[in-house]
Amino acid sequence: MFRFIVWLIPTLEKLPRGQKFLLGDRIQAAALDVFERLIEATYSKARERALSDANLGLEKLRFLFRVCAELHYLDLRRYEYAARSLDEIGRMVGGWIKANRAAQA
Repeated sequence: MFRFIVWLIPTLEKLPRGQKFLLGDRIQAAALDVFERLIEATYSKARERALSDANLGLEKLRFLFRVCAELHYLDLRRYEYAARSLDEIGRMVGGWIKANRAAQA
């Protein structure tokens, strides 16, 4: 997630001026929220809520990036990178949720 955030911030600066402050801010806030939830899950005993919130945030990011791609605010290469990164992060979070549920059972 850290690498994704590092890539994301300069990428959002390239959005059109009007969208930089609408979609760009929304995407950046959602990504940082996911990052914070993952940190919370790492350092807390009750991980379920933080992981669930992170998973929901990832889904929101997927849709926001899709909107940017459909409106041609992101080129195909950047959209592909974002989609692959979010998919990979989502798989890791999903595995963490499964492992957490198995440990609680």
